[in-house]
Amino acid sequence: MKSVSTGLNSVAVAQGQRRVAIAASALSFGYPDQPEVLREVTLTVQEGDRVGIIGHNGCGKTTLFMLLCGVLTPVAGDIHLFGELLTPGQFRPEVALLFQDPDDQLFSASVRDDIAFGPQNMGFDPAEVDARVAQAADMAGIAHLLDRLPHHLSGGEKQMVAIAGLLAMTPQIILYDEPTASLDLRTRRRLIRFLQNSTETILISSHDLEFVLEVCDRVILIDEGRIIADGCPRQIMGDQALMEAHGLEKPHSLIPHVEPHHGE
Repeated sequence: MKSVSTGLNSVAVAQGQRRVAIAASALSFGYPDQPEVLREVTLTVQEGDRVGIIGHNGCGKTTLFMLLCGVLTPVAGDIHLFGELLTPGQFRPEVALLFQDPDDQLFSASVRDDIAFGPQNMGFDPAEVDARVAQAADMAGIAHLLDRLPHHLSGGEKQMVAIAGLLAMTPQIILYDEPTASLDLRTRRRLIRFLQNSTETILISSHDLEFVLEVCDRVILIDEGRIIADGCPRQIMGDQALMEAHGLEKPHSLIPHVEPHHGE
């Protein structure tokens, strides 16, 4: 494995000015038809990190996210969030998951109701819910859509509404699963700017490697259920032999121009 940083020896203690947000130790998981989707995955994510998770289809990216938010139960290993052991099935408001398809996340009669759903179920009073809806909608740039029907929105608008629904719960960790899948170029660019300025700890699973390059300060390459490389996005994704060996292509922006530009 290349450039892997673990540091699991003090999961509950702040390191410098930043705490350890996620500490996963020797995680293993399998489905009945795929017994070894993840095999002894160990990783540490510091508070405020923006981490890209890359790998070919079926390598275990989404499964990892489902484990990190407690939806799935690992066969072996454990997960700590900010020093506290994650119990599968337990609601942990500090971690939120954005689904691949925003239609799976939007189900209310209005955008406002969709964003309010989380805070309402967290027990906040109506005034606090309204404040959280307004703030989240403003942060996501969709305040003008609050009274619209979610199923009448474009794919990009739905994605930003789904993100606003997560922000209204003020999570400290957000797991983004293929966030650019339904976006046009303009909305994709807007999401890039939004994530570059976000303060949450972010993990992004994506096949959009150029997107990962722009947003993430660290990348983790997964294949055959294991972490293959962990480190600088430009170094790992710029290694053509490494990328091709694990079913990926080197991002176009990291390929040097062979022919000189006009006038050179």
